[in-house]
Amino acid sequence: MIEHNVLGVVLGSLIGAVLALTGAGGGILAVPVLVFGLSLSMVQAAPVGLLAVGLAASVGAVLGLKQGVVRYRAAGLVAGIGIIAAPVGLNLAQRVANAPLALAFSLILIYASVRILRNANRALRGGVAAQRQATLPCVLNPAKGRLRWTLPCARALAFTGFASGLLSGLLGVGGGFVIIPALTRYTNLETKSIVATSLAVIALVSIGGVTTAALTGAMYWPAAIPFAVGAVLGLVAARQVAHKLAGPRLQQAFAIVGMFAALMLAASVLGFGAK
Repeated sequence: MIEHNVLGVVLGSLIGAVLALTGAGGGILAVPVLVFGLSLSMVQAAPVGLLAVGLAASVGAVLGLKQGVVRYRAAGLVAGIGIIAAPVGLNLAQRVANAPLALAFSLILIYASVRILRNANRALRGGVAAQRQATLPCVLNPAKGRLRWTLPCARALAFTGFASGLLSGLLGVGGGFVIIPALTRYTNLETKSIVATSLAVIALVSIGGVTTAALTGAMYWPAAIPFAVGAVLGLVAARQVAHKLAGPRLQQAFAIVGMFAALMLAASVLGFGAK
């Protein structure tokens, strides 16, 4: 049991470090680590991963609030919808077999990894990010430094919240790989503000999914506690060196590891099903 707890802390610290170094989408590796490292099923791993990523994201969000880069009104709307959707996803996860869940997770992980790899390759080539559309739904008011609230803006943020919340409950992912691209597409926020706001949303949405998992008995606490503690410790430690290590090369490495983990997860499920 002690060895299992130590392994949980070590693996959690790796996820926390990845989260700090690669941005809010890094927590998507939590579930594959739990499945392969601690031999949990998808149904067990999803709430545990959500708890760990949520706690680590909370630390990052608090630090972002202190720096004044979190758009808390936008985060509140996205998270509010996400909190409603997360229990729906968790309920679906309890009703779906392990194999389809694992395959769905593998596809999403591949999608997120490919997106990160493309952005990293573009940065290494010295290219610029794709031009944003001329009229964005959510733009900052230069005079007040706050987002202008319009119906298209509220609609875009609400849809983002629903998608991130549903996936959080269903697959135990924080939703950063949904929130960051959405905020990049729909707003003119700076990157540091987008990441910090995404962390705030993940922290808040996780509350809904984790609470539901705890109340319904879906949370596997023997693995959840050490893994979550490790994730927080790993994030805090990695933030001290993030400015030196983070960059396109690290993003490339993360993307390659993510695709490899997705293929391993899919192969293990398909191989098991063939027996």
